Amino acid sequence: MFGRSRDVSLIRGLNRELMGDIITQQAAFYKYKLEETKVNLYGEAAGAKFYDGPFLFNCLINREDQAYPEGDEGVGFGQGIEFRFLRADLVDANVVPEVGDIILYQDKYYGVDSVVANQYFVGKNPSYPNNENPLNPGLEDFGANHSVICNTFYVPADKVNISPYKERF
Repeated sequence: MFGRSRDVSLIRGLNRELMGDIITQQAAFYKYKLEETKVNLYGEAAGAKFYDGPFLFNCLINREDQAYPEGDEGVGFGQGIEFRFLRADLVDANVVPEVGDIILYQDKYYGVDSVVANQYFVGKNPSYPNNENPLNPGLEDFGANHSVICNTFYVPADKVNISPYKERF
């Protein structure tokens, strides 16, 4: 039967090699620090927002077409991008993607508006307790969660207050 820990380790190693040595797309991840950001009555950031990072990750990138909506302030810019990270890389860096985090890619900032982490190897969620199934004993040894997908939207650089060219403390 396929999907045991040896198979998961092989797939993880192949994915890391493929993404790091062949595809070689990288993005910088800024983790939102909620506890240091002061919020107003409505739960919005009243002043500066604070971020940990940048954390540099290999990823797969799926870009939407650019959009130029017209509004009261003139012509704007918008673009959604889907960033696909290896879950093992995020675990090694102790980073958990959440809504509100920022991703820097090609000198543009993208805010995370949804996180999808339910793509399971052999269709089995390793966190779900399948050890009490009398028909198939030992199912807890199968499956893995390999990827985390972050759906993002374009954020103007002046809104995030992060400079990729200097350190922020």
